[in-house]
Amino acid sequence: MKLFDLLPYFVEQLTKEREVAMSTGPDAPLVVPETRRIRTVGSLHVYALSLDHPPRFLQDVPLTILPGNELEPTEGSVLSVDGSEVLIQAMDAFGDAVPGCTCIADTSGFLETVSGRLQEMSAKPESFTLGPAERLAPWLSPETRLGDEHHWPPAPPSVLSIIWEKDPAIRRAQLGAMAVEAVRQNKRMLLLAPDHHSVDDLVAVMARALRTAALPYQSLLSRYEFPLRQESLGIKLQELGFETYMFQFSAKANAHKSTLRKKYDRFRELTPLLAYKREKQKDLNEVKLLEWRLLTQLSEWQAKIRNIDKIVAEYEAIPIWKRLAMQAAGKNVETLAEYRVLYEQKIQALMREVEIAQQRIRELTSEAAIPKDLRPEYEELKEEIARLGGTQKIREMLAAGEGTNRQAFAQNKRLLATTAGRVVCDPLFRRLRFDLLIVDDATSIPAPLLLGAAGMIRERIVLGARPSPRKQVAPREEGSTLWTQHIVPIETPLPAQAESMESSAGF
Repeated sequence: MKLFDLLPYFVEQLTKEREVAMSTGPDAPLVVPETRRIRTVGSLHVYALSLDHPPRFLQDVPLTILPGNELEPTEGSVLSVDGSEVLIQAMDAFGDAVPGCTCIADTSGFLETVSGRLQEMSAKPESFTLGPAERLAPWLSPETRLGDEHHWPPAPPSVLSIIWEKDPAIRRAQLGAMAVEAVRQNKRMLLLAPDHHSVDDLVAVMARALRTAALPYQSLLSRYEFPLRQESLGIKLQELGFETYMFQFSAKANAHKSTLRKKYDRFRELTPLLAYKREKQKDLNEVKLLEWRLLTQLSEWQAKIRNIDKIVAEYEAIPIWKRLAMQAAGKNVETLAEYRVLYEQKIQALMREVEIAQQRIRELTSEAAIPKDLRPEYEELKEEIARLGGTQKIREMLAAGEGTNRQAFAQNKRLLATTAGRVVCDPLFRRLRFDLLIVDDATSIPAPLLLGAAGMIRERIVLGARPSPRKQVAPREEGSTLWTQHIVPIETPLPAQAESMESSAGF
């Protein structure tokens, strides 16, 4: 299939995948029992979600996080899924350890964005550089099969090079050597891998290759938006994070925005703290009310004991007819003593409950205490944020103008590494163009995503691949498609199969 046949085919396929995603429910709200912040990278925050069972999240799918505790929802995206633990990046911090937050994935929106990118490539080809993509399209076609090498499309080395190698270390070393040569020719390169951990591995190999060639890898190479690992192959990956550099650059370039961001971050920090203090104050008020009720009951029982003591002390002086009335009611000297013992037992039990309540009051008093300067600071920040239009408006203000700065910063880098899903869906990449595309383990990247990324390449595409897929990908036997075709698993007949099905049905 040629490029302009493949684009509408993938658009139709993505539409079916959206229907599958909406019917199978991966976008249903998911309650997360435990969420903890791993680290903060620039203006982004990395959280680990611990779930009761493995979720059906896809990599790079956007998320909405509802943290509770009176915090506003924040946006994020999935970085990796490892069993029942999900690593996400969030735009805003919502606490270090958050129990019981809710996450809502937007798989259908992600697929719609990818579909829109492919539709735009088909409708406005002049807005893209589709020369190398046209050479790549036949390889991504569902008609290209494993085990059918004699019928694979030709690959002119000047436009499309494919390195078939099962050993990842050897394959990445060859890609690194090609990248070094391209850097010496002053080429701009986009580096892709199937997942964020693989991107980190590829970045480490590229950095080591550049360092071996005596090239300044720290100024040439950047990992978008940030690496998940701290270090690999002796390379400190965190120093290569795009977001880290961008955050530092923005802080120096725009003091006003830096001040506004500090106020915004401080407001986001104080909001859960004061919400926690309010909850503790509510608990404190309830315990104080319980203490008051216990003390009231205690006073009533003590009054009854005093009344008994008074009756016993004055018993001899009470007229005989009153004594007879008291005895008829069961109040003689012997029964009054028994009543007194019962009342004292009641008082002892109440005293123990009062002691427990008072101990809890002392604990809650310290937990609910708010420093005297903290509440005025919070109220001042709250008024300032309300005056500026709310947190959503402030996020827009902070983002305004950053797109241009981020684009300029990205264009300064000779090598920019990320995933294909991020390239297709992140607005930053819409205006970026690269000379070379270097992809590791290319056959594991869904073909629609890889084709969408290829529309940004001017000169050449270099693919490192192995015919057999990764273990994480559903197994493909010989005779199945060479490239991973689907983002969301779905049974889609090939064009030839569809025609035969239609003819057999009498259409």
